[in-house]
Amino acid sequence: MLSLANQIILITGASSGIGAACAQIFAPTGAKLILAARRWKRLQELAENLNITADKIHLLQLDVCSCSSVESAISNLPPDWSNIDILINNAGLSRGLNKLHEGDVQNWEEMIDTNMKGLLYVTRHIVPGMVARGRGHVINLGSIAGHQTYPGGNVYCATKAAVKAISEGLKQDLLGTPVRVTSVDPGMVDTEFSQVRFHGDTERAKKVYEGLTPLTADDVADVIFFCATRPAHVNINEVIVMPVDQASATLVNRRI
Repeated sequence: MLSLANQIILITGASSGIGAACAQIFAPTGAKLILAARRWKRLQELAENLNITADKIHLLQLDVCSCSSVESAISNLPPDWSNIDILINNAGLSRGLNKLHEGDVQNWEEMIDTNMKGLLYVTRHIVPGMVARGRGHVINLGSIAGHQTYPGGNVYCATKAAVKAISEGLKQDLLGTPVRVTSVDPGMVDTEFSQVRFHGDTERAKKVYEGLTPLTADDVADVIFFCATRPAHVNINEVIVMPVDQASATLVNRRI
């Protein structure tokens, strides 16, 4: 298993869900964690609960949708934090579950800006340093939605299909360098995902996971950790992980 001691790991969308779970699983390894998210207070609370020393954590209040903010945040990292070894592109969201011809354009913009453009901005500003240093690993959070569409998922599925294509293209572009690229593509995960999709409608969000046992954020973080700790010559290109109660994007077993 590859040692992560003193490796610098940047996690976007770190304030909750899979991002926070990644911070928790990587914290005991001796890695140096850069945790980035829009919600500053949530980041601070997470940092306080990680039980690691101040020299092992650096917080960034960052909206990945802003290219200028990403460029500024990365270029102004303190020297001891600038050589990022592992990038976990976790920031992402879904908004709405409407038919395409009834969709909310603002929802579309938010998903495209975060899931696609945000991932591209962060990757563009970090990967050149990895190439120059001759080491690095980019881990993108995709989705089963990037492999199979489902009713109402049109634009969200398109953004995750884009993550799949970007991951594959980046791997090809980096051929001949030691930089690794992985896409981790989960099925149903019980996080804030559905609450965000339904704009805070908690009751509707609960029904998404009703009668089945979904994945947890910790389950996905465990898969990410496995990918990150393989020997340097091993690249896990893609992992699709779903709960036992799910067979595809649309086929689930509900015990109700």
